Amino acid sequence: MATRSREKARSRRENREKRPHATARYVRISSRKVKIVIDMIRGKKVDEALNILEFTPKAAALPVKKLLQSAIANAENNLDLDPSNLYVAEVYANQGPTLKRYRPRAHGRATPIMKRTSHIGIVLDQINA
Repeated sequence: MATRSREKARSRRENREKRPHATARYVRISSRKVKIVIDMIRGKKVDEALNILEFTPKAAALPVKKLLQSAIANAENNLDLDPSNLYVAEVYANQGPTLKRYRPRAHGRATPIMKRTSHIGIVLDQINA
């Protein structure tokens, strides 16, 4: 079964470098909660995505909005792209390390508390019009 996975991965890495992107690591929100928010902006134009995030009443909307603004700034300053021609090509939230804490309970027991983190990434691209 020849899938050429190494060549595909290399070409994906090379093309990713050409597109504006931003990543936020160790964000103190569960990736499951972040995925609800990022599913709303995937494939949308940048200004439309910012408006959606502005009026979304979720805790994950603020870090995703800041990350999107960072990706837009990277596009303007590093690659000299016009923000009005950009859209959200890829957005993902992966699970980060989990902080393990314990809460005392009755009869001398302790129950674990998992404080989850996530790594969020946004890749923008130009609209081919």
